Amino acid sequence: MTTLVRTRSPFTRWLASRPPGAAVEITPARVTAVSVAQEGGAHVVAGHASAGLAPGAVDAALNARNVHDAAALSGAIAGVLDRLSPRPKRVGLVLPDTVAKVSLVRFEKVPARVQDLDQLIRWQVRKAAPFRIEDAQVAWVPGHAFAQGSREFVVTIARRDVIESYEKACAAAGAYAGIVDIASFNLINLMLAARESSPGDWLLVHAAADYATLAVVRGGDVIFFRNRTTADEGDLADLVHQTTMYHEDRLGGGGFSRIVLAGATARGTEQAEELRRQLEARTGTRAEPAEFGPAIALRDRTSASADLHDTIAPAVGMLLRERMIGRGAPDRERVAS
Repeated sequence: MTTLVRTRSPFTRWLASRPPGAAVEITPARVTAVSVAQEGGAHVVAGHASAGLAPGAVDAALNARNVHDAAALSGAIAGVLDRLSPRPKRVGLVLPDTVAKVSLVRFEKVPARVQDLDQLIRWQVRKAAPFRIEDAQVAWVPGHAFAQGSREFVVTIARRDVIESYEKACAAAGAYAGIVDIASFNLINLMLAARESSPGDWLLVHAAADYATLAVVRGGDVIFFRNRTTADEGDLADLVHQTTMYHEDRLGGGGFSRIVLAGATARGTEQAEELRRQLEARTGTRAEPAEFGPAIALRDRTSASADLHDTIAPAVGMLLRERMIGRGAPDRERVAS
């Protein structure tokens, strides 16, 4: 269900041949690489490696230069890929949510031709884009369908030069980044792979070190998405409370069936635990970690700490989704241009 930001031409399927050998996640603090394999008919994390980045090497911003030390970034990517066996040549690339703007766009009548729909979506998001739409990567995926034929679309825009700067760093490290996506979408992918269905709407709270994203999922569709920089756990708990009220008042929700708290260990163990307590107190719903569950296993189960799950979860989410599509699982139409 992910919206993809890709530099391939529109309407092509990069996965027509095979899924990527690994996924690389880049944040301002670190680079993480993960590879997935099949053993006995089940998916397992075959390898993972992380390397820190010096402060200032990468600044994950929507409308500004992101890569300030290309040599350091490509060196870190090469270093983590060298620790995977075999070393992958093709990777999926996961970037912070803050490099892109996500919008939910609803049309009462959807054009029959994909090209017409693509143009209509681009015209709609142009008004809110903080840069020229001609300089943007625009990607969309069908979202929630409503009665009488209206439908929402989950639309992602990012500056083309920003995306290309990350792709060039991968190329300099000897890897082709054929698919690029943001972290929270792949956390949702991972949770959907781990539990195919939930009895009601559920909430993802992605508490990264330098931003927070809230997403409400109904079935397999994102019906609410909000990203902002947050200073502390109290601010984020307030934001979750506001989202809960909005969900009940405007989205027809009756409370969340589950809350998934991801990434919080990047803020520190004590802060993550405090955030979990505040979320549960505000919502009355257990805040569960973004664990892989039945979707995938770690070869080294002794290292399956909460910190490790948070570190590799977005990359695992991309690989699980792409490998399932590559094996013939259903995929909805996606466009990136």
